[in-house]
Amino acid sequence: MIHKLVLKGLTLAMFVLLINTGFAQQNPQYTQYMYNTMSVNPAYTGQRDVLSITGLYRTQWVGIDGAPKTQTFSAHSPLRNEKIGLGLSVVNDALGPATENYIDANFSYTILLNHSYTKLSFGVKAGIQSLQTDWSKGRYKNPDAMFNENLSLFSPTIGTGLYLHNQNWYLGVAIPNFLTTKHYDDFQESVASERLHYYAIAGYVFDINDQTKLKPAALVKAVSGAPIIADLSANLLLRNKFTLGLAYRWDDAFSGLLGFQVSNGLYIGYAYDATTTKLNNYNSGSHEIMLRFELQKLGRIISPRFF
Repeated sequence: MIHKLVLKGLTLAMFVLLINTGFAQQNPQYTQYMYNTMSVNPAYTGQRDVLSITGLYRTQWVGIDGAPKTQTFSAHSPLRNEKIGLGLSVVNDALGPATENYIDANFSYTILLNHSYTKLSFGVKAGIQSLQTDWSKGRYKNPDAMFNENLSLFSPTIGTGLYLHNQNWYLGVAIPNFLTTKHYDDFQESVASERLHYYAIAGYVFDINDQTKLKPAALVKAVSGAPIIADLSANLLLRNKFTLGLAYRWDDAFSGLLGFQVSNGLYIGYAYDATTTKLNNYNSGSHEIMLRFELQKLGRIISPRFF
């Protein structure tokens, strides 16, 4: 009964996220978010049951000067009692004359809801965000921007999330930062206050046969005063080794995903985005590569996980 009420509550929360529309700056985005889930929801911390270390590099809109480039590093693991997860996330995001860095500590607590191993995880994260601008980089539509004083700002960050899941499906909502911070707005060529971001994720794993699994997944991002961004994807896992996928980011891009589980502890992933907006005349797409290393517990072998 409890888990049904929780599921209804999470579903309602996702619906609320979907009706917040408008226009504003977005946080860094990832095509391979489904393999880097802690980056969008702190409640995922420790959910892979092992020490999981992920590095990701994304270069967006190749061919456009000053286009976004993002590097992320994350590490998380459950503690000995497996109810508590701890993690660290570091993000470097460059756009035009601005560079933003995020360092966050993540914490989660997981409770078992029923005998079908449905679990509910509560997550929080706290850290610091820095913003530096260098107006000597590039040329801008507004010539006055060249004479603006370079900035170096630091702001605290606090976020939270919920993650409901079992062996076949997951559903989560998160707010990555409750506090007002500063970011660079490339459209206005100025520094502006960031508004609240809301994330919702969902996925389900279908067993096609003993060697093949299919996972449709979705990520919805909403910002007060910004258009909703929806990522829809479908990924195949073949022989627990190869991953093939297609994705669509609403009114933005089509994507192809490839992945290879080199060993039980090492996964390599690649994604390519083909822009569907008018920007496709000026760039050759976006590239994203990811490495994930997982340290297996001594005496315990865990087969590759699909989420």
